[in-house]
Amino acid sequence: MFINWALQEINLKIVYYGPGMCGKTTNLEYIHSKLDPSLTGELVTLKTKEDRTIFFDFMQIEVGRIKGKKPKFNLYTVPGQVYYASSRKIILNGVDGIVFVADSQKDRMEGNIETLLDLENNLMAMGHSLETFPWVIQYNKRDLPNTESVDMLQKKLNFFNVPHFESVAIKGTGVFDSLKAIINLVVQHVQKQL
Repeated sequence: MFINWALQEINLKIVYYGPGMCGKTTNLEYIHSKLDPSLTGELVTLKTKEDRTIFFDFMQIEVGRIKGKKPKFNLYTVPGQVYYASSRKIILNGVDGIVFVADSQKDRMEGNIETLLDLENNLMAMGHSLETFPWVIQYNKRDLPNTESVDMLQKKLNFFNVPHFESVAIKGTGVFDSLKAIINLVVQHVQKQL
């Protein structure tokens, strides 16, 4: 959280975290395409030639007020590929809330678990923990034939019983539910700090 007292703005950072190719960028692209352009900033995407995010996606949205101040939510994604681990840490710096995007396909469970453990390790290095930090889980790709049951995903990934949502990000299903939930959790968390 960064407060610009002169402009009476609170800048808040939400990071979409998950394994490679799970749908993090697709979430931001869908959000950006559906919101009123007057509420959003530019969607900045850095991609490799294979069309995978190399560093981060970023967009800014403005909604409502928090204790008289205008909140600006900055949405980022981290690269899912393991070899960008240092980039993940940099992007997490100053994070206020996380949407963990899990790939629902059965053969991606190990990648989901590894990435979730990586997230916890990175948060712990910053003095936080998933146990007390604002975060939600989005179970993406629910439209594919080889998906794990939500019960099994919950058992393997949601050990702190945070809000969870089923999604098909490419169609927008569950995308705004996840975003609204994390914004609400972040706002509640920030109001306690102000």
